[in-house]
Amino acid sequence: MATNMETEIPTDKAGEISREDLYEQVWTTPINHLAAKFGITDFHLARVCSALNVPRPPAGYWQKKAVGRAPPRPELPPALPGDQLSWTKDKPLAAPVKKRVWRTVDRKAATKTARPARHPMLFGVEESFRKSRTTEENEFLRPYKQLLPDIVASEARLARALDLANDIYSTLDRKGHRVLIAPPDQELNRIHIEERETPGKDRKYGRYQFGSIWSPRRPTIIYIGAIPIGLALTEMTERATLRYLDGRYVREDSKLVQSAKPWQLTHSWTTEQDLPCGRFRFVAYSPLAGVDWTASWQETGTASMSTMISAIVQKLESVEDELRALMRAAEEAAVRRRREWEEAQERYRREEDRRRVAEALAESRKQLTDIMEKWAATTAVERFFSEAQSRLGAVDGERRAHLTERLALARSMLGTLDPLAFLAEWLAPEERYKSRYGKPD
Repeated sequence: MATNMETEIPTDKAGEISREDLYEQVWTTPINHLAAKFGITDFHLARVCSALNVPRPPAGYWQKKAVGRAPPRPELPPALPGDQLSWTKDKPLAAPVKKRVWRTVDRKAATKTARPARHPMLFGVEESFRKSRTTEENEFLRPYKQLLPDIVASEARLARALDLANDIYSTLDRKGHRVLIAPPDQELNRIHIEERETPGKDRKYGRYQFGSIWSPRRPTIIYIGAIPIGLALTEMTERATLRYLDGRYVREDSKLVQSAKPWQLTHSWTTEQDLPCGRFRFVAYSPLAGVDWTASWQETGTASMSTMISAIVQKLESVEDELRALMRAAEEAAVRRRREWEEAQERYRREEDRRRVAEALAESRKQLTDIMEKWAATTAVERFFSEAQSRLGAVDGERRAHLTERLALARSMLGTLDPLAFLAEWLAPEERYKSRYGKPD
């Protein structure tokens, strides 16, 4: 079996491998050996290839290659807008596009009314949405799973929300605009989506006034040309009066309140909250940093979202030039901010350099002053010892021996008395800190 175990895996500084490099590696090294280099299983590496749309050798390829009968490898398919272009071991994978599975249907089933086909993005998501942290009547669903289409709805309106999303996604697909979850290797951000039908001064959400409404981990997007556009569908809220009755809050206009006894109403109270109202808002926005663009459509009592789909598609297809101009302006603003930041950093570095030069000069002067004071004190001490030594000549006997011993003890206690030793320890300003910019003007 032909292997290439010594081949290095080309990665950048962040440890990423591009789909082009992965394609070359997959076709030069058996997948189990290549997976071992990455520290993952061969099944995981196969998923990575699927997510990056990299073709893999078929079963038996390496045995055939060993005897010179391997089929030619296919070309690497070109990357489409929104495809994941690189991967690292700690980076999540883009969800592969789910393929439709066609099943044979018996004649009896064929005569029944067929359910509308779901968009691939919506296969199996209803169950994930219903696995929620809360399923209360006056609450939005908050599913545990976060890698879901950007749809926010209450449990009672989830089915209709999925139907609306299916109509919008399918229409966009038919127009050639693929709907997908943003790939993890691209910096695309979801904006705040306003859920209130009529925004007011305060914002409340159910009984969790300090909480937040669920949002997906990565935005749902389409590409118009090469420009990404975020898509979000949310059920709106309306301000409603709630009454606390039988241990919970219910709408004031509900049958439970209308059928309540007078004594029950006497011992209850009311409050106002924002509650899901069953009407939807569709928001399109730019997920690129610095590009401020949004468009929204919302239902009213007389206009349904289904009647707005053609207008939505027409609007999205017409904004490419506008978004391109906004992207250029954002890039220019980013370059300008970067230049201003670099100039500010350069000013700070120069100011810091001047401060450290001045600090080194002050410390050097202080040390020199201290040395001069020590020098003066040492000279006085030296004169003392010299005078004492000269006077010892006039003393004799035991007193002279005693004083000589005391004089030696005093010298040893004071340590070095050489002023030049102090000067040798002095550091000039340039020895403490050398300016990166030369001498100041």
